Amino acid sequence: MNKHSININVHLDNEKMPEHMDWSATGSNAEDPKAAKGMLLSLWDGTEKTALRIDLWTKKMMVDEMNDFFFQTLMTMADTYTRATRNEDLSNEMRTFARDFKTKADQKLMDEEAAK
Repeated sequence: MNKHSININVHLDNEKMPEHMDWSATGSNAEDPKAAKGMLLSLWDGTEKTALRIDLWTKKMMVDEMNDFFFQTLMTMADTYTRATRNEDLSNEMRTFARDFKTKADQKLMDEEAAK
C-alpha cells in the first residue's frame, strides 16, 4: 500500500488573516509548492456522519476570482457526484445551478461596476 501526503501551508498576517497559501503533494511532478488564493476542503467523518470543512481565501483573491472558483468547484462536484452515484439527473441539476449561479454572480459584478 502506497502512502501519499498533501501539505497545505497557510501564512497569516498580524491579524491572523490568510496572506499566502501554498500546497504540495508527495508523488507529484511539481518540485516546488504551488501557490493558491483560496481553498475549500471537505472531509467526511463516517462515524459522526458529518462533513468537516476548512474554507480559506487570501486577501488578494478578487470577487471575480471567487465567482470562478465557486463555479468550477460546483461543476467539479457534479462530476464527482456522477462518478460516485451514476445519477446523471441530479448531476445535471447541479450543473444547471452552477451555470445560473455564475451568470448571476457575473451580472452582479457588472451592475456594481456600472453603478460606480
